[in-house]
Amino acid sequence: MRFRAELLERARGRRARVVLPEGDDPRVAAAAERLRREGIAEPILIGPGQVEPERHPRLSAIAELLRARAPDRVRDGVHALDLAADPLRFGAGLVALGEAEACVAGAAHATSDVLRAALWAIGTAPGAHLLSSAFYMLLGDGRVLTFTDCAVVPEPDAEQLAYIALAAVQDRRRLVGDAPRVAFLSYSTHGSAGGRTVTLVQEALARFRELAPGVPADGELQVDAALVPEVAAGKAPGSSLEGKANVLVFPNLDAGNIGYKLVQRLAGAVALGPVLQGLARPMADLSRGASSDDIVEVAALAVLQSDPSS
Repeated sequence: MRFRAELLERARGRRARVVLPEGDDPRVAAAAERLRREGIAEPILIGPGQVEPERHPRLSAIAELLRARAPDRVRDGVHALDLAADPLRFGAGLVALGEAEACVAGAAHATSDVLRAALWAIGTAPGAHLLSSAFYMLLGDGRVLTFTDCAVVPEPDAEQLAYIALAAVQDRRRLVGDAPRVAFLSYSTHGSAGGRTVTLVQEALARFRELAPGVPADGELQVDAALVPEVAAGKAPGSSLEGKANVLVFPNLDAGNIGYKLVQRLAGAVALGPVLQGLARPMADLSRGASSDDIVEVAALAVLQSDPSS
C-alpha cells in the first residue's frame, strides 16, 4: 500500500533513534536489523549482547529521573537503580532524557506494563489530560482511517472522549498529513435513539467543538452514516462530514477494540498500532502478536510522532 511505503520514507528522512527494549525477542531483533539496513531509524536494541541497562552510562540518570517523578515509589538509591534497569523503564527513560526519539515495546509485554513505564518515565504532554491510543487502519481502497481509543481508556466520560478525539486529530496531522474529519460513533444517528452512551457522545462532541472549532466533526453517528455518503445523505442530512469521516471516535474500549479487530480480520485491513496519544515524547505499544514488519511500521509512526513538523 502506498501509505506504508510513504510512512517508511518519511521516517527515513528523520534519522531518528528508536529504543527497542525487547531485544531478546526474534521479531524485535529482525525489526531492528531492517530498521538499520534500510535506514528507516537507528535502533537501540536492549538485551543480552546489545545494550545492557546495568552497564549503561545513563542508568544513574534514569534512576534519578524515576525517583524525581515518583519519590513515593522508590525506597532508596539502590532501589532506584534496580527500577531503572528494567528494560521498559530504561527504554522510556532514554526517550525522556532525549537519548532517543521514541521507544517501541509490547511484543513480549502486556499493554499495562508498557503504559506504566511510559507514564512514569515520560509522562503526559502539557495539556494532554490523559493517555489514549489509536490504530491506523489501512483499507484496500487506499483509505487510512484513525480508530480511537482501542487500547487504553475503558469507559471514558464526555470530557475524556473529547480529549481522546483531540489527540487523534493532532497525531493524524503528523502521521497521515491530511485534514481530520471526526465522527463520534454510537448506535444512534442524530437522535434516532436514546440512552446513556448516546448522551455521552453528544456531550463529547459539544466539548470537542469547543476544543477544536475549526475541525469538521459530527455525532452522534452510526458508523455507516460516518463512512458512506449515500447513507449519510439519508440518515444525517446536513452533516458536515457527508459520510467522509477519517477519524472514528468509539464510545468505549469495548467498541473500539472489537471494531478494529473486525475490520482487520474480516475486511483484510492492515492495523498499524496501537499508537499511544498524549505522551510528552513518543512510546508505542505493540500487539503481542506483532510481526517484525509490524514493529518496523509502528517504529516509523513513533518517529513521525516525535517531529512536530511531520
